[in-house]
Order: sequence, then structure tokens, then C-alpha cells
Amino acid sequence: MNRHYNRKIILEDGAEFYGYGFGTDRETIAEIVFNTSMAGYQEILSDPSYTGQAVVMTYPLIGNYGICADDFETKTPTITAMIVREYNDEPSNFRAAETLRDVMLRFGIVGLAGVDTRALARYIRDKGTGKALICHAAMPNIVGVAMLKTAAACRDQVSQVSTKIPWKSPAENARFHVVAVDCGIKHNIIRSLNRRGCDVTVVPWNISANELEALRPDGVFLSNGPGNPEDVTPVIELVRQLRGKYPIFGICLGHQIIALSYGAKTYKLKFGHRGGNHPVKNLLTGKVEITSQNHSYAVNAKSLDGTGLEVTHVNLLDNTVEGLWCEKDRVFCVQYHPESAPGPQDSSYLFDEFIRRMEECSHA
Repeated sequence: MNRHYNRKIILEDGAEFYGYGFGTDRETIAEIVFNTSMAGYQEILSDPSYTGQAVVMTYPLIGNYGICADDFETKTPTITAMIVREYNDEPSNFRAAETLRDVMLRFGIVGLAGVDTRALARYIRDKGTGKALICHAAMPNIVGVAMLKTAAACRDQVSQVSTKIPWKSPAENARFHVVAVDCGIKHNIIRSLNRRGCDVTVVPWNISANELEALRPDGVFLSNGPGNPEDVTPVIELVRQLRGKYPIFGICLGHQIIALSYGAKTYKLKFGHRGGNHPVKNLLTGKVEITSQNHSYAVNAKSLDGTGLEVTHVNLLDNTVEGLWCEKDRVFCVQYHPESAPGPQDSSYLFDEFIRRMEECSHA
């Protein structure tokens, strides 16, 4: 049976893509991006790094294994919208507790199905990311384009998703205490540290150096998160004050913050890296890792000269910087996600490297 499209996407240049609404039925404007992962839509939906974004899933079937209570990456998802080719509302999975539609309705997330996601992803690849209006199919194009022109870009997303008060995630037989600066931390990062014997204290993004040091950490972790790293000046200054005092490990936004704290520069990519199949070369070992990625910004390689940071990993698709370290300060970081969720687990050894560095400090 043919259905009439009831929703559409209007882009800044007037291009339109039609579909059917699912999830929350409201008008919204967001930055439109695409993700090439073949699985993991629940983890993507609940990743705080997608705050203020409408994510186009390039894999054609979404929703088919439902939603599992243990697989959320945050308690309250802050993604704006999910755009799919085919949505399945009858999941087949013994772990499923509810449908994707149920979660999207509960958290006010807009959904659009039936969209030609292949064409839309290629459009974003060619034109770059930008603002998109998701609205009723009858919205006049000229009105939608005018709304996009006057819509303000999202700023200060980290302050929206970071914890407001410190909280703890204890480990069995804990050996170390890690303070995690929450810029939008994924729960699987905390699980990865807990499994390795780390008690984790999660703290707000704007914590002071004195407040953090009063917690007596063995190591400091800088999390992933949404938005422009240059906006997160309190964390940049925090790293400047703490480097050399504790082992520091950063992931994604944390990687960019570390680079900025040493005087390097960042820039926005044309369409970003989002997916579970990005090859990264470890320059220290020569090995290639298949990685999970989700970022709009990258570190400018030329700006690293004279900073004391050394490139340790590079992306084999576009040669962008994927890892850095400063050995004398015991600081290291990667642009990608070694905790996966979703994605391959080739890079989980980086958590073990963090443990090794804390062990070295405890014996010093």
C-alpha cells in the first residue's frame, strides 16, 4: 500500500528529502550528520556527543533488535533526531525491553523513516554538514529556508550534558582512583575503567584544579562530548594546571582539549567522522586498528610543532591526527573511541595503557 509522505527535511540551500514521521512529531532544527555503523543505533541515540544533531543512519534497517535496558550510554539522550531508510517497530531480540519508537517518544526525539538515506548521506558528503529543518511535508520551502537562515547555531552543549554534581562508580577490588571530567561521558568508558579495577569519580566539566586535586586521584580522564572544543575553556585551563602531576588520558573531545591546552589548534571537518569502520594506524607499533568514531573537529597537525606533543595515530582515510602523547607529562589521548559501544574493540588496550601509567606513578 502506498503511503503519502507526511514529513520532510529542508536543508540550507533549499534541498528537500521526504519521509514518514516516527518518534516525537514536532518541528525542529538541528545540525545534520551521518553515521555509517551497521549496528548500535541505541548507543548512537544515547551518546551525548550527538547533542543538537540529526543523525542519518546509512545502514538501511533500523529498530529491528529493539532497545535493551543495559545498553544506554547516558540516562537522558540529547540527540535531536534520527533519520532512517526503513524503521522496524516489531523487534526480534530476547534482550529487547521496548522499541526504538518508545524511547524516542519518551525523550522527545524526532524520527523520520522512508528517507533516501543513501542520497542524503552523499549530499552531506559533497556539501558538508549544516543546519536542517525537520517539519511537516506541507511546509513551503521558502519559509523553511528562511527559518534556517535565522536559526542560531548550538553552543555550550557540554554544559548541558555534563553532570551537575560529582558521583561515583566503584569497582570490585579497586586498585586505582580515576577522576573523570564529564564533558558528555559515555557509560561504557566508565564500565571499561571499572572492569580494570578503577574506582571512578565523575565530576562536572567546570571543576577547578584545586577541587579535583582534593579528590586525590591516581589518574585523570577527559571524556568525549559535543560541540566545538574551543568553547570548553575551563577544561583547557584545567589540563594546563594538571599536566605533569597525574597520568591524563583523553578520548575524542578530551583529545582535542589536550591539544588546545598545549597550544595546538583544531578545525572543523567538512562532514566529520562517524561510524564503526575507520582504519587508524598506530605509528608506535605499525599496526592498523579498526575504530569507532564520532567527531566533527580534528587537531591541526601543522599546529603541533613546538607544543611538546607527538602524533601517535593517524587516520588512513584522510591522514588526520588520531592520537597524541607527551611522554614527559604522562599525557596521551586519541580522537576515536576505544570503549566502542558501538563498534570494534581493537583499541581497548588503551585503557590498559592508562592503568600501566598509573602503576608507574604509584611505584615512583
